[in-house]
Amino acid sequence: MKNKIDLHANPFYLTDEDIRWVEETKEKMSTEEKVGQLFCPIAPGPDKEALQEVLNTLHPGGMMFRALPGKEIQGAQRYLQEKSPVPLLLAANLEAGGNGVMTEGTYFGYPMEMAATGDEIHAYHLGKVSAAEGNATGCNWAFSPIVDRNVNYLNPITNVRTYGDDTDTVIAMSKAFTKGVQEEGMAVAIKHFPGDGMDYRDQHLHPTINSCSAEEWDNTYGEIYRQLIAAGAESVMVGHILQPAWQQKINPDLALEDLLPATLSPELLQGLLREHLGFNGLIITDATPMGGFTNAMSRWESVPRAIAAGCDMFLFNRNMAEDFQFMLDGLKNGLLTEKRLDEAVTRILALKAHLKLHLRQQNNTLVPEKSALQAVLGRNEFTEWAEDAADKAATLVKDTQNVLPLNPATQKRLLLYVFGDEWGYFGNGSAKLFKSLLEDAGFTVDVFDKEAMRFAYIDIKRADIVKKYDAVIYYANIEPASNKSTLRMEWNWPMASNMPWFIHDLPVIGVATGSPYLLQDMPALKTLINGYTAAPAMLKAIVNKLVGKSEFVGKSPVDPFCGMWQTKF
Repeated sequence: MKNKIDLHANPFYLTDEDIRWVEETKEKMSTEEKVGQLFCPIAPGPDKEALQEVLNTLHPGGMMFRALPGKEIQGAQRYLQEKSPVPLLLAANLEAGGNGVMTEGTYFGYPMEMAATGDEIHAYHLGKVSAAEGNATGCNWAFSPIVDRNVNYLNPITNVRTYGDDTDTVIAMSKAFTKGVQEEGMAVAIKHFPGDGMDYRDQHLHPTINSCSAEEWDNTYGEIYRQLIAAGAESVMVGHILQPAWQQKINPDLALEDLLPATLSPELLQGLLREHLGFNGLIITDATPMGGFTNAMSRWESVPRAIAAGCDMFLFNRNMAEDFQFMLDGLKNGLLTEKRLDEAVTRILALKAHLKLHLRQQNNTLVPEKSALQAVLGRNEFTEWAEDAADKAATLVKDTQNVLPLNPATQKRLLLYVFGDEWGYFGNGSAKLFKSLLEDAGFTVDVFDKEAMRFAYIDIKRADIVKKYDAVIYYANIEPASNKSTLRMEWNWPMASNMPWFIHDLPVIGVATGSPYLLQDMPALKTLINGYTAAPAMLKAIVNKLVGKSEFVGKSPVDPFCGMWQTKF
């Protein structure tokens, strides 16, 4: 299989001078330094001694940060760039706003919220906010947009992180997001090739499967990647996902038991992504401690084989020193060739040159001044954009009991049930803010204490509930996250004292700010609002719409009825 690199072409567009820097930098590197460029470990935090240990152990080509306070992450990234002879690619999961890189960054909203507006301007704004705030910390590489399709409503990891299940919507929104990011001078990584959202399982735990036929894949996932590649996506993040139809189409001799996840599959990396789709940019693995990667083969073999198969960078480590040695050993025993190593390093350096990191290093502008943080966080337009998106996205899935809008003058007393948010902790305590906003709107709100009332199903009378409350709200912030097997309502043991057994006696309203598939567990629910995101702007929008201050205009980007007839009534 051919793997020719054209540094003048999409997505690098390098000048002759840029290419000279790439070649000269590569020529000066020892084998160990080239191997180091392959690695993109997760940052250990802001501690400089810990960061220096990573630099000493791996000599990495890049690093990814989880969210930290802005000053801490900016200081850490400044230290890394000052101590690295070759400038680093510094990445973050900028999926829902600047909060993906710094804790005080804007929580703008998940991609599905943008899709629910029906207008790609909101995805563009999401990209602009994410990259502008990321830039202020020194970040230069966005691990986004997510271009998966959430076809299977049981999938626990894609869900609201996607732009829905429609191919055209995913393309339009992802291209708009990409434009916003690139206008801020940052690179994107479209993910998770060959496409998540078909399986009902999570690749963080074991390899999963994209079960499309070759033709179906080409018309859906393939078209998404084809158009994003044409639009200039600089890199592709590859998932630990099998695509049996294409793997066996490219290599008919492969038996099912011999199929490997895309991160280790030359058929998918070189045959499908490089040759069929014509991708010329950088390929990076998804996180390699994930079960989808570690289940495939022993790590001494999988580390060099990921690069040999066609990946250019290796994301995260189990043990840095051991993984580094595995890569060196792969070179010595022939699992990885010098030619493939040089190809990978060329693309890594080319991405750095594309971002002008070599010139910014000379000008000492790789990381902005401290004042950049305050400036970007003080931009009122970011808040306005987030509020506009929320207002356009909030979706009334159904209201067959015709209970909306609520009137706090005549329906003042509310009982609030909370799911997934872990009251005041997980999800940034969004339920606490939701309760406060309801009270500001004129309601009195009691929160169901699921622990104190665990056995209360024995004693609670229907008459008491009807007498005490005017309406009931089920607030569910069940967000996708790695290593979850399912995104479902979890009822109190032993007899589900928190289930809506009084649904025919009072208005019961579901408000979902995470997974939009609440009806699979509450099919009798008569009223459901989907917000897709537990961000403050969305919570404000939902409360305004609950009391009739604004209309619901959002359209669901997925089937919230989960294909079940009984959920529609």
